[in-house]
Amino acid sequence: MSLWKRTIYKSVCLSLALLVAVTVFQRSLTPSQFLQEPLLPTLGLRKAQKPSGHLVNPDSFWKNPKDAVTLTPMVSRGPQAWDVTTTNCSANVNLTHQPWFQGLEPHFQQFLFYRHCRYFPMLLNHPEKCGGDVYLLVAVKSVITQHDRREAIRQTWGREQESAGGGRGAVHALFLLGTASKQEERAHYQQLLAYEDRIYGDILQWDFLDSFFNLTLKEIHFLKWLDIYCPNVRFIFKGDDDVFVNPTNLLEFLADRRPQEDLFVGDVLQHARPIRRKDNKYYIPGVLYSQASYPPYAGGGGFLMAGGLARRLHHACDTLELYPIDDVFLGMCLEVLGVRPTAHEGFKTFGISRNRNSRMNKEPCFFRSMLVVHKLLPTELLAMWGLVHGNLTCSRKLQVL
Repeated sequence: MSLWKRTIYKSVCLSLALLVAVTVFQRSLTPSQFLQEPLLPTLGLRKAQKPSGHLVNPDSFWKNPKDAVTLTPMVSRGPQAWDVTTTNCSANVNLTHQPWFQGLEPHFQQFLFYRHCRYFPMLLNHPEKCGGDVYLLVAVKSVITQHDRREAIRQTWGREQESAGGGRGAVHALFLLGTASKQEERAHYQQLLAYEDRIYGDILQWDFLDSFFNLTLKEIHFLKWLDIYCPNVRFIFKGDDDVFVNPTNLLEFLADRRPQEDLFVGDVLQHARPIRRKDNKYYIPGVLYSQASYPPYAGGGGFLMAGGLARRLHHACDTLELYPIDDVFLGMCLEVLGVRPTAHEGFKTFGISRNRNSRMNKEPCFFRSMLVVHKLLPTELLAMWGLVHGNLTCSRKLQVL
């Protein structure tokens, strides 16, 4: 073989050896591994290699380093689906030895026994409600036995819209439920609820009992669900199933708002004191909350919040122990974020007038100007909706927006 042929032959062999060595280094393979059966081709980026911690794209091997895109670490959004599939929660019996615990009422003892049980499996789920361009998501707290309330809302302010107007996205609605609180009713009502959901496809249900103290569970379950399935929803209205809502006024209020704002608006209570009277529904013993007043919070009858804040709220709530009053608990979560809820005259979670016998609470002209009014029975809601959206003539219009 001539000298120039031997030189070319050595150059080719050296190039091949270098190529093998570089490939072995890039793939973090030992020489013996490299000689084994080749890996199947993959699309896109490989999974992160544990030894090196780098992402390797085989298609970019020959690209000029200066043309390569630098991969920056991404903040994890957490689970991409509901990740609680079993209920495995036992009572914290260590509390029984505490003297302060022994003096509590049985329902507070029950709450504290299981307060550490935060998340439960989903029974009914509709992640498609957050698919596409959703401008406003309406989430309504309900219980399994109150089908008449849900039906009245679907016929009135809970109607979904393909567009919120002005080039904005859709308005979608959901109902938030646990399971029947009475064991003897559970199987029967669960069958009825499953049938209702097949018809409407608008129910989120989790496997915990619907009770007053478990409203806080419903709060954190919805926030977790929102964080998983609704990364792009702009605004959320959350309310009870016994309120009157004026969607037109809600959307008008939101017209100049941005989803990135720390927007949390409703009927805000400032410097509210814990109720210490045992005959009151909202009674809280001093051992459960010893401070003189609560942080500012919005009445749970209905409030609006920006999508970005709602997702941050989920993580803030996870840093706190559960509290048996859901409205107050959300105020505590907002305090963790340093966000103060905003009071708005259009939210009347204690009625237009706190005097239940006042004629104002039955006057449709007042309802037409409000955003949220609490509280109405299903028949009252249907009747008031008909009056407000009928041939109603009012002497003057209240300016609350």
